[in-house]
Amino acid sequence: MKRRTLVIGGAAIVASSVAAVAVWPRRHVVVAAKTFDWKGTDFLSGGTKSIALEKLPEPLFRSSPNCVVTVAQTIGPCHVNNVPARQDVSEGKAGLPLRLAVRIVHAADCRPIENADIEIWHTDHRGIYSGREAAEMCTFGDAEAISGLAFRGRQPTNTKGQASFLTAYPGWYKGRTPHVHCRILVEGKELLVSQIYFDDVLSDIIYGEHPDYLGRPARDTRNDEDGLIPEDAADHMFDFEKLDSGVLSATITIGLAA
Repeated sequence: MKRRTLVIGGAAIVASSVAAVAVWPRRHVVVAAKTFDWKGTDFLSGGTKSIALEKLPEPLFRSSPNCVVTVAQTIGPCHVNNVPARQDVSEGKAGLPLRLAVRIVHAADCRPIENADIEIWHTDHRGIYSGREAAEMCTFGDAEAISGLAFRGRQPTNTKGQASFLTAYPGWYKGRTPHVHCRILVEGKELLVSQIYFDDVLSDIIYGEHPDYLGRPARDTRNDEDGLIPEDAADHMFDFEKLDSGVLSATITIGLAA
């Protein structure tokens, strides 16, 4: 069986193709793995056009996740209504291809939650949100961004509580560290609005070396400078795997209180 490596805040652990075998250490600091043996040019560029989600290996989650209640965070001014149900949310836009997989569980006992409706939204490679309803501070008045719904989508979880999106690594914007927003409904009831974050070391690699992100100024806000990132950031950080196809895979388990 082919062995795969999942990078988890602070260490790289070897796992089978089915599951990882570690528990995230509880920390009261912002996590940086500092173990990425990757270059930005190791990954594909130009977005998701050549990627078939069904041909990627199954998402690699930890076998012993930290099943705690994910902290609610503000929905923010960049949310829009009537987001389409879809897996590829990129609308053909540029960026490092990213398979974003979420596992939703009951925090009390880690039981998966089937048919939870999860919605995600984030910026494009330039740090700009899409959508006509989004505030001007989100779209920066960019006509192309306003006319579409790029990097927005929703879908139901399967019997394992999982849902996967095909997207691109988000760009930074002034005053915030890179992040993905999520909104989760179960049986039509909103149970969580939150944000998920990226390792600073990985962002440095991508913003500094990947061709789709070059040419922008250096970002002004890192994880430990972001006023909105939770104190226990470890529970809100993706785990990562570099797939042989040149796609980056990001996974996280989200615990719901109800």
